Amino acid sequence: MKFKPTVVAGLAIAALLGTASLTIAQDDKAAMDAIKARKATMQLFAYNLGYLGGVAKGEIEYDAAAASAAASNLAKLTSLDQSRYWLPGTDTASMGEATRALPALWEADSEAGQMVMQLAAAAADLDAAAGDGADAVRAALGPVGQACGACHKAYRQSDN
Repeated sequence: MKFKPTVVAGLAIAALLGTASLTIAQDDKAAMDAIKARKATMQLFAYNLGYLGGVAKGEIEYDAAAASAAASNLAKLTSLDQSRYWLPGTDTASMGEATRALPALWEADSEAGQMVMQLAAAAADLDAAAGDGADAVRAALGPVGQACGACHKAYRQSDN
């Protein structure tokens, strides 16, 4: 069977576009997987912070083992290598409502790295204090909340 050059060219273009579409689909999957992973990590932060916050507010009775476990979880979460969760192009401008991460997070002057280090240090301090009573949890929880809030204020799309 003999093909006309336009048919061959058309098939070649279709094959290339199909490959490009597959690459884009794979990139979209990787981006969505990264967003899902970081959302899951944030849920783990929130779950453990919820318990510790309840203790700090006096809404939950202090339990040394539970407070220590929650604080230890936070410290471990801050020590995870999350670089694969924060892929360039997984921001609100690129992914729309799938994420609340602002493009500024990936800009050259981003302070997110320093904020993560502050969070890790505050979480380590909370981990060390969590077994020492509700007052110790209350005192050590403030810097964790400040570190989380600073990053969210700068790099997370607001609810409004």
